[in-house]
Amino acid sequence: MKNLDMLTDEKLAMLYVKGDNRAFDMLLSRNQSKLFSYILFMVHDRDVADDIFQETFVKVVVKLQQGKYSPTGKFGAWLMRIAHNVMMDWYRDQRTDRIVEAPKDNDLSNMGSGDLLDSNIESDFVNMQVLSDVKKLMNSLPPTQREVVFMRFYQEMSFKEIADTTGVSINTSLGRMRYAILNLRRMVREHQIQLQLA
Repeated sequence: MKNLDMLTDEKLAMLYVKGDNRAFDMLLSRNQSKLFSYILFMVHDRDVADDIFQETFVKVVVKLQQGKYSPTGKFGAWLMRIAHNVMMDWYRDQRTDRIVEAPKDNDLSNMGSGDLLDSNIESDFVNMQVLSDVKKLMNSLPPTQREVVFMRFYQEMSFKEIADTTGVSINTSLGRMRYAILNLRRMVREHQIQLQLA
């Protein structure tokens, strides 16, 4: 019996293809938090995120069983690509060009940025306000720009990985980031927001 904790996601995926269901359970437990955070960040609705998350893993199971995964690529990137496609299908089904408004309970506190903040009360207050402003600004970006910002800064993906995950060229990914930054700067100017951590 192999110790599954020691195996890479790619090896776990291949074990699952060979019939080891414990390998899939390990894949799910390793990837669910990061994947769900990504989906929730994009759709801003916990129920929709749950549905997309489940549909993503159903597609993962089907594709693994059909032999459509090659262990030469990173499993995490492949998984994100499937989730991206499921979300794009969901957006198309919405048949609207408007930006989805975030519900009040949707925030980025689960992204770990709080770890970077100083501990004194005044600094905490200033920093919480800055992070709150950043969240509002990011939620105002179009979905494709919000997605590239999330992948680059919160998941620390390279532009090549972002391009592979979203199915666009590296230049398109870079362009989306450029427009996201321009839009964020414009919004900061228009709303006269000070974005400086204490």
